[in-house]
Amino acid sequence: MLDEGVVARLRAAGCVFAEDEARLILETAGSAAEVESMVRRRVDGLPLEHVLGWAEFAGLRVAVDPGVFVPRHRSEFLVASARPNVRPGSVVVDLCCGTGAIGLALVEGIDGVELHAADSDPAAVACARRNLDAVGGRVYLGDLDTALPATLRGRVDLLVASPPYVPTTAIALMPPEARMYEPRQALDGGADGLDLVRRVAAAAPEWLAANGVLMIELSAAQALAAVDAVTAPGLRVTAEHDDERDATVVVGRPSTGTG
Repeated sequence: MLDEGVVARLRAAGCVFAEDEARLILETAGSAAEVESMVRRRVDGLPLEHVLGWAEFAGLRVAVDPGVFVPRHRSEFLVASARPNVRPGSVVVDLCCGTGAIGLALVEGIDGVELHAADSDPAAVACARRNLDAVGGRVYLGDLDTALPATLRGRVDLLVASPPYVPTTAIALMPPEARMYEPRQALDGGADGLDLVRRVAAAAPEWLAANGVLMIELSAAQALAAVDAVTAPGLRVTAEHDDERDATVVVGRPSTGTG
């Protein structure tokens, strides 16, 4: 049963889905004191996922540590688009992995996948290791592909990335929850938001198998420029969009592949 007092406090703080948030807090907390602490932190503006310590993503409960980028539901489109490329024995790499939610969702229920993930944020890497340990995923700390073991070169069947793609000047327009509580390096994509997209695309041919696939999430407004960026290193490119989630994925394949 919902505590109407909790609902009222959350609603007064501007939480649009106050009843849902109250229910999740009450289900997660282990005591009345913990309920009070969680409500107080949420009212102060902390993202709900940081308050709870987890986020629901693609039907999974993913651990989210304080200060780590919260996985967005729009990224579920990247997962849905990429999963047909994952099968037993596949080598999958998730760059800019954050909590590891995308990699976790990609391999869920598929045995024998070799999953690797990397992020430049130590807090994100620690969180991703907690999430991916159960599926045998390996998580590396470092700048994009420089963190990956050399033995993966030319072996990667699927390389996914949801890199920071917010233009620098647009960060000020983001909700306070993101601006204040998520690391800027997980948001800032440079002048046009595509700095890391270009770097991922440039590095991809070195890692992809002959029939490997690169899939990068970004905004619809960036799609044309991103197609150019992914084409530049010689990849064959298509773009996919999901209106419901307002999500866009650019797909690149080696020109020598058959896929």
